[in-house]
Amino acid sequence: MLQRLVLIAGLAGILWGVPGSMAAPAAVETIARNAFIVAADTGTILLEKAADVPVPPASMSKLMTAYMVFMRLKEGSLKLEDTFPVGERAWRMGGSRMFLDLDSRVTVHDLLRGIIVQSGNDACVVIAEGLAQTEEAFAAEMDAVGKKIGLTGSSFRNVSGWPAEGHVMSARDIATVSLRLIQDFPEYYGIFAEREFTYNGIRQGNRNPLLYDNVGADGLKTGHTEAAGYGLAASAKQGERRIVMVLHGMTNAKERAREAERLIDWAFREFDDFRLLEPGAVVEEAEVWLGEAARVPLTAGTPLVVTLPRTGRSEIRAKVTYDGPIPAPITKGAHIADLVISVPGTTDRTVPLYAAADVGRLGVAGRIVAALGHIVWGAADSPP
Repeated sequence: MLQRLVLIAGLAGILWGVPGSMAAPAAVETIARNAFIVAADTGTILLEKAADVPVPPASMSKLMTAYMVFMRLKEGSLKLEDTFPVGERAWRMGGSRMFLDLDSRVTVHDLLRGIIVQSGNDACVVIAEGLAQTEEAFAAEMDAVGKKIGLTGSSFRNVSGWPAEGHVMSARDIATVSLRLIQDFPEYYGIFAEREFTYNGIRQGNRNPLLYDNVGADGLKTGHTEAAGYGLAASAKQGERRIVMVLHGMTNAKERAREAERLIDWAFREFDDFRLLEPGAVVEEAEVWLGEAARVPLTAGTPLVVTLPRTGRSEIRAKVTYDGPIPAPITKGAHIADLVISVPGTTDRTVPLYAAADVGRLGVAGRIVAALGHIVWGAADSPP
C-alpha cells in the first residue's frame, strides 16, 4: 500500500482564521542549565533545553514523594487524619525542616504541608518510615511508580532530594510528575498554592517566587543544593490555559525568580490555545477500495485544541496520513487515519481520525467490474 499525504482543504479556512501576523514567534533563550516548558492541556512543548539530562533535582524530587502520598489518599489506604511518629532519623535531618519534635505524632495533612510548603526533609522521612518502614524502601517504591507514569530519566535514592549518588531526575520527568499531580489529584493539589504554614509555633513561607507575582501561579516546588544549583518546577493558569515550567541549574534565588517570571510571561504572551475542530466535523475523505462507496468521511473523536504561536499562521501545515485506498468493509468508528499539525518551533501534534460511516464491501459482480476497471484504466495506488 502507498501512504497517502492529503493536504486538508476544509481545515485551511479555520487555520487562516487564527488571528496573527505572518511572522513566527521570537526564539527565546534561557540562562537555566536545564529547561522544559509545556502547555498542560495540549501537551505542546514550548521550550526545552537539555531536558532529558538526568541531574540532581534537590527538593524538586519531593514532588514524587507528594505524588506517592496523594496516590494512597486517593485509593483510600491513607487518610489526611492518620498520624505517624517522628523517629530519630527524621528528627536529625538537616537542611530545610518542618521542626518536628522527636517521638511526637503528626497528621498526614500537616506532614504534606510541611513537605510542600516548608520543603521539610524531616517530614519526608516521617512519611517514608510510616508508609514503608524505611526511607530506602519508600524510594524503591518511588522508582517503580515513576516508571509506571512515564519517567525515563529518574532514579530515587531518598525521599527528600538530599544529595546522594545516583539520585537524579530530568527536567522533562519533573514536568511529567508536575502534570500528573495537577491532573490526577485536583482535590489535593491546592496545597501547593499555600503561601505559608505554621507548625510548632514556627511560621515558614513557601519558597516558590511565582506565588507572589501576578502571573496566575498555583504551584509547585523549588529546589536548591550546592551541587544542583537553584531550580523551580512551576505551574500557572491564566483563563483556561495552564503552563507547566521546569528550570534548573541557576546560580542564586534572585536569578531563579527573575528567569521564572520572564519565561512564564513569554509562554502566555507568545502562544495561545485554538479550538480547530469539533467532534464529528468532517476533516477529509479517504479513498475506499472495493467499497459500496468510493470514499469514507474522516472525523476526530475529540475536540481538536492546539497550542500555536499567536503569530506565524502562514507557517502552519496540516495533513492527513493513511495507507490507502482503504479496503472495504469499513466499520464506523474505526481508526483509519491521522491528522498531523506542524508548526515550526514546536513538536508535531498527531490526532487520530475515525471513519464517520460504515462502508460495505461490493458484491461479487461489483468487485469484478472494479477489477476490470483496474486492468483497463490502471490504479497505481490500489491495494495489491
